Amino acid sequence: MTSDDPHIADLRSRVAALMPQAERDLAQLVSFKSVADARQFPAEECELAAQWVADAFAAVGLTKVGLHETPDGSKTVIASRPAPPGAPTVLLYCHYDVQPPLDEAAWRTPAWELTEKDGRWYGRGAADCKGNIVMHLTALRAIGSELPVGVILVAEGSEEQGTGGLEKFVVANPDLLRADAIVIGDCGNFAAGVPTFTETLRGNVNVIVTVETLAGPLHSGMFGGAAPDALAALIQVLATLRDVDGNTTVAGLDNRQTWDGVQYDSERFCNDAGVLAGVELSGDGTVAEMLWARPALTVLGIDAPRVVGSTAAIQPAARARLNLRIPPGITPEHAHRALVAHLEANTPLHAKLTIELEGEGAPFRSASGGPARAAMDAALAASYGQPTTTQGQGGSIPLCNVFADTYPDAEIMLIGVEEPKCLIHAPNESVDPSEIQHMALAEAIFLTSYGHD
Repeated sequence: MTSDDPHIADLRSRVAALMPQAERDLAQLVSFKSVADARQFPAEECELAAQWVADAFAAVGLTKVGLHETPDGSKTVIASRPAPPGAPTVLLYCHYDVQPPLDEAAWRTPAWELTEKDGRWYGRGAADCKGNIVMHLTALRAIGSELPVGVILVAEGSEEQGTGGLEKFVVANPDLLRADAIVIGDCGNFAAGVPTFTETLRGNVNVIVTVETLAGPLHSGMFGGAAPDALAALIQVLATLRDVDGNTTVAGLDNRQTWDGVQYDSERFCNDAGVLAGVELSGDGTVAEMLWARPALTVLGIDAPRVVGSTAAIQPAARARLNLRIPPGITPEHAHRALVAHLEANTPLHAKLTIELEGEGAPFRSASGGPARAAMDAALAASYGQPTTTQGQGGSIPLCNVFADTYPDAEIMLIGVEEPKCLIHAPNESVDPSEIQHMALAEAIFLTSYGHD
């Protein structure tokens, strides 16, 4: 398969001609304030987005379309078209819910209005994950009515809230979504223009740690020096979770793993992450190893007196919320046990320590072989005109493990339009329209070549 193949050239022209429609589609999707949290935005916004997705995919020829309520109360769009005899079925995943805009004053363009600026399209959800919805939609439009494979489109409505509605729905309705290949459209390339498979996802363990030392606060002048300070004790135990180089040092967790996929140049990472000039990166491994191959402990929050309004008092209690990200090869159960044992062993002054498990998720690794992966690899290379590479992702997608357990014979591939400059989940989220165009073309090539010699 080459980029100058007549079939590919025809699809390339079709996708290019569809880009104005893709922009209109994305503008409509971004206008829906589809945050799956009724405390912040009206539930009707999610319902409008779900119905738009259902109608759009019905219009491109998926014949069985419905909105299904999942156990968390959200609506999942499922649209499908059966495979011709002997042909495989492909499941295309995406989600229409988005993160809240956070500080709308920090947006340089309106959060809920798709806006072109410096060659990018800005708006909440423009990349994560409404840009991927448009990727799927544009690919199917380019193919037209002659679909040579079966297709199931699944658009989830509560992915960003992490309530697990679709995960439970899949387990309860396994035959509804059974497929030979599963394309998770909720990732992206290492950089714009670099075709990339996301092969690993880190799992996570979240705990809330509370340290108590006194019955109540004490005057620091009268009691300071001898009275056990809970906040100082918490700081001391938290300091043991990283060494002087910034490596995560939870006893019992291997922190020396390596990464053999794409390497992340440190200067590029500093630019992508907004690292201040002169500040060093954490860890003694490569950036790729620190992001995708090794455990990473982050202190998400600390309950302590604010500087403004604080008094001269020794704190009787303090607590922190910890997030431990774990690579494939480490189970969340093992990581939780190791973290608890480490915290208990390093709490000073025999302070009272309470550790509450808030949540956990397993890491994921996709298989690198198989006919679907080979077909997608060739399709991406043909679309971009260069070989593919692989990366990991620090975030978690629990649904991948549910799919792997429910459909053990299915090939799962993670791709999408969400490259680093998209700033997903942050103010000023955007998407590079050329990524939508290239990824839609790659998906169209895949859907028309998979299952054919």
